[in-house]
Amino acid sequence: MTLSLLDTTILSNFAHVQQPELVRLALGDQAATTPAVLAELHRGEALGLLPRVDWRWLLPLTLTDAEQTLVGQYQDIVDVGEAECLAVAVMRQACLLIDDLAARRLAQAQKVPVSGTLGLLLRLIQQKHLAAPAADALLTLMRQAGYRSPVISLHDYLG
Repeated sequence: MTLSLLDTTILSNFAHVQQPELVRLALGDQAATTPAVLAELHRGEALGLLPRVDWRWLLPLTLTDAEQTLVGQYQDIVDVGEAECLAVAVMRQACLLIDDLAARRLAQAQKVPVSGTLGLLLRLIQQKHLAAPAADALLTLMRQAGYRSPVISLHDYLG
């Protein structure tokens, strides 16, 4: 399985519905994130903006000097957490799970495979960890918590 870099928005969406284990089920031990993303999560928890959930299983990565250089370039376009995830994904040929449009476009320009919250929910359906109605229910809860989803149902994506 390919290394998968998770941005704050993806992790926050699953934290808001108290389902961090679903991320683990979908991505296994290749789910990873960066120091800036972990700091953003902890800051959100400390401020009461995010529920506290257990992310201890999530692989925390240390950025190389080359990755740090890319972060500096990407920060002109996206925030630091997104920039770190993208830099690691570029350098380590990993998949990037991110919802921010500017970050997705930048990743695609760098030939980095991209997915997001909806893709992760669809993967959970395909892997038979969730039934479609349960995934839609989670999507609804995520939207109620502030996730700006482009759809209200996963139905259109299911063949």
